[in-house]
Amino acid sequence: MSRPEFAIVGAGALGSILAAHLVRSGRSVALLARGQRAQQVREQGLRIKGLSEIATPVEVLTDPSQLLEAGALIIATKTPGSEQTLASLRHVRLDRALSIQNGVMKDELLSQTYGRERTLGALADTSGELLASGEVLFTRNVNLFVGELDGSMSETARGIVKAIDDAGVRSTLMPDIVSREWSKFVGWIGFVSLSLTTRAVTWKFLSDPDAALLIARLARELASLATALGVMLSDDRAILPLKSVLDGTEEQAIAAVQKAGADYQAKAPEHRMSSLQDLLGGRPLEIHETLGYALRKSKELGLSLPLLASFYSLVSAIDRTRER
Repeated sequence: MSRPEFAIVGAGALGSILAAHLVRSGRSVALLARGQRAQQVREQGLRIKGLSEIATPVEVLTDPSQLLEAGALIIATKTPGSEQTLASLRHVRLDRALSIQNGVMKDELLSQTYGRERTLGALADTSGELLASGEVLFTRNVNLFVGELDGSMSETARGIVKAIDDAGVRSTLMPDIVSREWSKFVGWIGFVSLSLTTRAVTWKFLSDPDAALLIARLARELASLATALGVMLSDDRAILPLKSVLDGTEEQAIAAVQKAGADYQAKAPEHRMSSLQDLLGGRPLEIHETLGYALRKSKELGLSLPLLASFYSLVSAIDRTRER
C-alpha cells in the first residue's frame, strides 16, 4: 500500500476514535486490527457517537507485514503483547512512533524498536468505550499530550499534533512529556492496585481511609523510583495532587486521596478503572507491563519497593486464578 500519514495499531475505543477523526479530516490512515473487530470495521466502517458523530470507511490491515512505511505510527492496543506487536512492526519505515497505552514502559519499547530520536511520549486524557454493536462511545476529549523525549519541539512532532488536533481530538505538544507521563504513573499505580483488589467503583476505594493510605504509600514508593531515574514530578496532569501526597504527612496524604474520592463521587460516581473492567470482562490485565515494569526498574537500580512488590504478587494471583 502507499505510505499513509498515520498508521494506527489497535481498533479499540481510542484507536477507532483517532482513526475516524483523522479520516474525516482528510488524512490517509491505515488501521491495523485483528479477528472479528477487523471484519466488523471492514464491513461497517468506523462508527463513533457521543462527543462526535462519525461513520466512515477506513483501510484495514490484518497482517503487519502489509505496512511498509508511515508518517506516524500510533500504538493503541492494550499493553499485554506489546513486545510481540512491535517485533512484527520493526520493519516499518516511519517519521515518529508514539503509544497511548497506560504506563511508561511503552516509551522504552518504542525507543528500542525505532530509536529514541523517532519516539514520542504521549499521555491521553481522552476516553471512550467500544460497544458490543461495534460502535464507539466517545466520552472524554480533554487532551492528548505529545512530546519529544528530549524535550525539543520539533516540526515533525508539531505537525503530527496539529493534524490530530485539527481533526477534532484535542492534542497539545509539550516539552515536559516524560515528567507528565511519570507524574500520572506514580498515582495511577495505586488506583489500579486498589481497583483490582477491592473491585469497587473509583470513588469508594479512594474515600476509604485504609485504601487511601495504601495509595499514598504506593505513590511514595513510585516517586522514589522516578527520582532515582532523574524524572521530575509535578501536579500538572497527575492523577493525584502529588505535592500533598508526597511532601506532607501521612495524614495529609490520606486527606488528599480522600478529597480526590469526593471529587469522583460528585463528578463521576459510576467511574470504574479500565483495569477493573478488564478483570470483570475476563480480559488480560495490564500488570506485568506496569506494576511489573516498575519493579524490574527498581531492582536494576537497587531500590526496594516492598508494598508495590506485595500488590504485584497479589494482583498477579488474582489474574491467574479468576474465571475467564
